Formats: sequence, structure tokens, C-alpha cells
Amino acid sequence: MRLILASSSPYRRELLERLQLPFEAIAPEVDETPLPHERPEHTALRLAQAKARKIAEIHHDALVIGCDQVAMLDHQQLGKPYTHDNAVKQLRCMRGREVVFHSAMCLYNAATGQMQTAVVPYYVHFRMLSDAQIEQYLLKEQPYQCAGSAKSEGLGIALIASMQGEDPNALIGLPLIRLIDMLQHEGVNVI
Repeated sequence: MRLILASSSPYRRELLERLQLPFEAIAPEVDETPLPHERPEHTALRLAQAKARKIAEIHHDALVIGCDQVAMLDHQQLGKPYTHDNAVKQLRCMRGREVVFHSAMCLYNAATGQMQTAVVPYYVHFRMLSDAQIEQYLLKEQPYQCAGSAKSEGLGIALIASMQGEDPNALIGLPLIRLIDMLQHEGVNVI
């Protein structure tokens, strides 16, 4: 079966390339607005499923991987900042604190309707950053399309004091350990 990554993220594409399976990446058009009073892990899972279903509407013979990530600080969702000012606000709130990144994934078999889902949390404790450090980071990295305004796979690692979770790839947005299990359940062996 064809394997499709329902994402425009170059970071997710790079992660999936590690598995050395042929795939294509197609960006789904999905409204990512959280629903009122929706928990972050539910938002992430709902969006991952919506992205996979959206691509499956066109590609009926594919295994479609849908992904989404929502960061949570206390009880507040931190989405993509999109602008410099929003990223500054997010990073100021996050300094010296722990943020939970909920990475949701859906593997949808468009031919059978079989859907497997998972939400993999990753806990990140941020350093006490000065305003100057935040500005310097944002000018260099410009992570305006990343939940929580930080890219651990780049210079963002300098913002982080510690990390904890079952799969470090989840922080980047694609939990590969869980994905390998899902693929095997569909008869796709990575090795």
C-alpha cells in the first residue's frame, strides 16, 4: 500500500525518512482551532484524525499518517505562535517551567477504514531565559510554525533544561516508536 504523511512539516518528513520506507507527504487543509474547553490531548488527537481522513478522501488505497501536536502549560494550550510577538509571549511564559507536548498520531487505512491512534506526551522543562536570550533565539531560529515556539531539533535545545518521555521523536511531532507498532499491525515491517 502507498504510505502518505498528511503533513506539510519538513521535520515530520525528516523523521519518517529515518524508517527508509517509500512515502509521499501531502498537506491537508484542516482548521486547527481548538474547540471550547477541549483538553490539549483531545485537540491533538482530533486534528490528527481529521488530517488523515482528509487525505484518505482523495487516496482510497493508502495508509495515511495524520499528526498533530499541542503544547500545554498549566491548563493553557500553546499552539503555533505564527508571529514573533506571539512567540516572545509564549517563551516568556514558559521560562523556568514545565511544558507538556501532546503528540497525537493516527494511522488510517483508507481501504479498510481501520484506524489506529495514539497520543504520546513529552515533558520539557525550560531554562530561565532572559528577554535577550529569547529575542536572540527567535531571530536565529524563527520557530513560528512550531507549537510552543521551540524546535528541540535545532537551536531550541539551548532553551531546554531537561526532557522526559518514552519517545524523543514525539517532541518533534512524530512518535516513531508507536508508528512502527502501528505499521506492523498493518503488515508493514520496517526491518
